[in-house]
Amino acid sequence: MKDPVACVGSGLIGRAWAIVFARAGHPVRLWDEVPAAPKAARDFAAKMLPELERLGLIPGTAEEALARIEPVATLEEALEGARHVQESTFEEIGVKREIFARLDAIAGPDAVLASSSSALLPSAISEGLAGRHRVMVNHPINPAYLVPAAELVPAPWTDPALLERTADLLRDAGMRPIVMQKEIDGFVMNRLQGALLHEAFRLVADGYASTEDVDIGLREGLALRWSFIGPFETIDLNAPEGVRQYVTRYGGIYDGMAGQPAADWRGPVLDRIEAERRAALPADELAQRQAWRDRRLMALAAHKRRATDEIGD
Repeated sequence: MKDPVACVGSGLIGRAWAIVFARAGHPVRLWDEVPAAPKAARDFAAKMLPELERLGLIPGTAEEALARIEPVATLEEALEGARHVQESTFEEIGVKREIFARLDAIAGPDAVLASSSSALLPSAISEGLAGRHRVMVNHPINPAYLVPAAELVPAPWTDPALLERTADLLRDAGMRPIVMQKEIDGFVMNRLQGALLHEAFRLVADGYASTEDVDIGLREGLALRWSFIGPFETIDLNAPEGVRQYVTRYGGIYDGMAGQPAADWRGPVLDRIEAERRAALPADELAQRQAWRDRRLMALAAHKRRATDEIGD
């Protein structure tokens, strides 16, 4: 049997991590300060796992994976014997420091303490802890059981061996870790997403395109390639002699676009974007559309797996 994993915090992110680790064979203990949250997270997994099984996206059966997820009443129960602790509590530095002080005091000495934080630096979370060498960020893209990339971010004092151990744990669970060499605000994915969003807001704010046209450009254009090769491989394949020739040919075009100031995301442009989005999708249909998104991601994941088997990775 694989080592137990403790999921501390059982909301949207915590329940997703529970599915990731349970389907990979780990006993998962769910704990949350809100007593009803762990059971609600397990109930969500009970609905989601059969669909993942139907699409061939989990090893074994949904029933087997669900049986590994156990809601517990105390933090001590959750941490007992766990070698990996995945924290997914409220995104506020005071909350993170308080819970990590508790985790450091209770968890076994060989346990990794990983935060799902999307923005807080691991150094800020772990500064002053006796066991700060075992703290890192393990930030997923939601939902983690459908989007395999996850950012592993070390503090300056994080033990490199524990960072690599966690990367191996994620790979074994079907994830694709981004193992960062040092911390930076926004990590990798939010910095890339932020750069793209800045330009998207600018194009709408300055009247060049609508929100729908920008979305078309991504979902029907760039994202089709980016769903199986990233931006560096894309440009490497877009010139006969590879990436250097691409930069020689087109670098000047991008240089000319790079000097503009960041777009303002607020004020009139936000009013316009929100109005266009709510016209396309009423607020009371957001949850339904989120479920549709998850089903589409399942289908894409299943397709990519079949394509890899048939064509190669």
